[in-house]
Amino acid sequence: MSTTILSFQNRVVIETLHNEGRSLRYIANYLGFSKTTIFNELHRLNSEYQAGLAQTDFERKVSQRGRKSSLTKNLKHLIEEKIKVQKWSPEQVAHVVGIAYKTVYNWIDQGWLDVQLPDLPDHGIRRHRAKEKRGTFNHGRSIEERPHKVETRQEFGHFEADTVLSGKRKGQAVATFVERKSRLTIVKRLHGRDSQSMTQAVLELASQLQDKLKTLTVDHG
Repeated sequence: MSTTILSFQNRVVIETLHNEGRSLRYIANYLGFSKTTIFNELHRLNSEYQAGLAQTDFERKVSQRGRKSSLTKNLKHLIEEKIKVQKWSPEQVAHVVGIAYKTVYNWIDQGWLDVQLPDLPDHGIRRHRAKEKRGTFNHGRSIEERPHKVETRQEFGHFEADTVLSGKRKGQAVATFVERKSRLTIVKRLHGRDSQSMTQAVLELASQLQDKLKTLTVDHG
């Protein structure tokens, strides 16, 4: 694996396998990371390892280094004013303040700006097209059509799904379902690494949650 950066889904799997009593070698082989990476992750906290707390700690440390320090209170207010009131695009704002336009989009994506995709002049369509490099996806509805309340994280019941594959070529896979407001995470082992197995997991989730499941967002994987 070319990176040692763990995703939140990876951390959920680490917590799950660790609670099952799995060894460092097992977890490392399952996820395709080194034992050192898993060891350091399990010792990230001064308490029992929890994926949610570990992710919060990771995001806090990331926020304290790199370019985010350039987002001052005055700059934050200026960008929000230009986009939300004057209807400027992130590209226009970036050009005026002298930063990369991707930085503005990253700040929006990570919640550092009080700006949602519907606030953008094109509602984020150009951003979506620029990021997508795997061809056209014709099934389901675009993420751009999600209700605005999903983005604000003010209502329980909106989940995001992802899969985590074992580092082995024919290894196991799990599905993770993360509720956006509470960060409640449900992990399901899949019977295989195919779409049918994922479909079965989604149907099981819908049966368990019933009307508590309002929306489910997945990527193109």
